Amino acid sequence: MTRLKSIFSGKLMVALGVVALATPAAFCQSLNSNTATVALTATLNESLTVAATPNAVTFALVSGGTATGSAPVAMTTSWIMKGSRSTVTLTGYFSSATSALIGSASSPASIPTSEVLGQVTTGTPTTMTAFTQSPTGSALGVAGASLVLLTQAITGTNRASSRTDNLNLEINLASQQQLPADTYTGTLNLQAQAL
Repeated sequence: MTRLKSIFSGKLMVALGVVALATPAAFCQSLNSNTATVALTATLNESLTVAATPNAVTFALVSGGTATGSAPVAMTTSWIMKGSRSTVTLTGYFSSATSALIGSASSPASIPTSEVLGQVTTGTPTTMTAFTQSPTGSALGVAGASLVLLTQAITGTNRASSRTDNLNLEINLASQQQLPADTYTGTLNLQAQAL
């Protein structure tokens, strides 16, 4: 019986081999599914930021003379722009032309923007210039209390970029020799605009 099983097994194997060889190739091909798709959307939003260091500058005022700020202000303007933008403009401005800095006394005197000067050697005012400009159109700033500090052209090579410029500051009291002794404080705003 064992011999019979062995002969039968051998013949069965031969028969299965013949059947496998005779099977059409179509039965051996792979089976593929449909193709699923995934839509991808990636958005990079426009941005425009300004940072200033240091965020405080002091002056030892000189009656009838000029005082230089304790340090230049490093202004870093950073942007990511669409292709339709052509310029980035950085403007410095005070909230009032008549009182850029105000004294702390009960009847305080003030220092007008005409006596506060700025200079950016890599920007627009390469010489000391008073903060007395007035914005036009949609430009930033306050009438008689502003100064355009730089204008950067935007091209295909700098749509995502940044730049750092130093702002030198002075207070010139030549026209206000009777300013009383006091501590005068004010806030210079730095803001960029893309067009």
